[in-house]
Amino acid sequence: MINGNNIIACDYALADDESFKAFDPSTGAQLEGAFQKADTLMVNNALNAATAAFKVYKNVAPADKAKFLRAIAAEITTLGETLVNRAVAESGLPVARLSGELGRTTGQLNMFANLVEEGSWVDAVIDTANSERTPLPKPDIRRMYSPIGPVVVFGASNFPLAFSVAGGDTASALASGCPVVVKVHPAHPGTSAMVGQAISKAAKETGMPDGVFSLLFDDGYATGAELVKHEQTKAVAFTGSYHGGMALLKLAQERKSVIPVFTELGSINPVVLLPGILDSQAESVAARYASSITLGAGQFCTNPGLILAVKSAGLDRFLSALGDAIETTPSATMLTIGIWKNYESLSDKIIGEPGIKLIAKSTAVNTEKINQSVATVATVGASDFIANKKYSEEIFGPWSLVVVCDNITQLQQVIESLEGQLTTTVMAEKDELSNHTGILNALADISGRVILNNVPTGVEVCAAMQHGGPFPATSDSRFTSVGTGAIYRFVRPIAWQDWEDSLLPLELQAANPLKIWRQIDNNLTKN
Repeated sequence: MINGNNIIACDYALADDESFKAFDPSTGAQLEGAFQKADTLMVNNALNAATAAFKVYKNVAPADKAKFLRAIAAEITTLGETLVNRAVAESGLPVARLSGELGRTTGQLNMFANLVEEGSWVDAVIDTANSERTPLPKPDIRRMYSPIGPVVVFGASNFPLAFSVAGGDTASALASGCPVVVKVHPAHPGTSAMVGQAISKAAKETGMPDGVFSLLFDDGYATGAELVKHEQTKAVAFTGSYHGGMALLKLAQERKSVIPVFTELGSINPVVLLPGILDSQAESVAARYASSITLGAGQFCTNPGLILAVKSAGLDRFLSALGDAIETTPSATMLTIGIWKNYESLSDKIIGEPGIKLIAKSTAVNTEKINQSVATVATVGASDFIANKKYSEEIFGPWSLVVVCDNITQLQQVIESLEGQLTTTVMAEKDELSNHTGILNALADISGRVILNNVPTGVEVCAAMQHGGPFPATSDSRFTSVGTGAIYRFVRPIAWQDWEDSLLPLELQAANPLKIWRQIDNNLTKN
């Protein structure tokens, strides 16, 4: 039995207000559970509790925060098949994909637990005093990162587990010392309810302050807007559409106290096919990219929506092989009816635009299910592409546009016409890379991650990962939403000047009781 009540301060909040249901996007069938819509009082209560909890939670010992994060991972692991099956029913995604996503979710939590427990992430920097310096003595100054306060996290439609209730945003915020209030995505409320219960249980088991976590339901926009506008919210994390993210940014900027909103807004992830690899591997590259374009019904933020190449016999072979593969790719259920309708509308409209030529459209459509994606690829000339900004807009789904350039110079002009991206990719033979440094530099200028001879779909969760990019890919390209670096979205530096040692945070005390790496007078040390 799924409990569809809102969770405030790790306890259920009973309500008599409106509720909504969840549906299987592949059949339209109604699923178990009624989910209570949060009201203004619940928003206030959740953020009041988070603010009170912050005063305690920010000072919880690193080892205890790590226990909390590991306990969440353990509770989610216990849910196992039951959780995966509910996520399958609500998203239309296959069991294998969501089983892997469950592992990624718990892996992220354990990764942040290790980070917090080790402790060096606070970036402690110490400049010791020098009373003999002239013309003025040097003061003792010590700086480190500290949490900023309650964080509002919006669940993402395309990752019911890894970017939702206990996903990377929540894990990194909790790791930093910030309480979290989650606004559930209405496409997977049952999955979210189960994970919310797991977090609440873990918080109680490990003695965390109750207000460290709340979870609110709504099938519209009102609750999300109230959360962003609330003066006790100190940061927001959002993964979704450009229009949704920009609306949240606007609300945050209109507040009395402006707060950071870390948004992932969209990306078409350009792929450059250099001539050498098309000459030698056109068919194999086409096969890899047909799979990448259609993976998960194309509903990845790193979906390769744009492919750039110069006219050649190798490109002709690539287009032929890509078309053949796309035509026989089976349809897949899209996450919601709204996402499916938007995909159908945008992909159909662009085919009718000047200069666009259809390469292939999938004919393997499952007519027994609804909201089915139809994989589509098309071509356009470089001049037409540069002249029409519509062609560089994201179409969320299994769609990709191949831009055919007359020469390398024109290919670079296409790259320089693009806005910010999460990823860019180069497919090339090793010996031709050194001849195209202009292209490589242009790709690095517009993206957060530059990939060589691989597909962009698939984001490794590790310390080195940069999942972010120049606007409009994200609202702040200095940060990542994946990997250990995600923690820095929810902290700020504080410097302590001329304080008595015993009154300093443990991370800055002379004896280094936590034994973390610190920079002391420009030397990295554990002393």
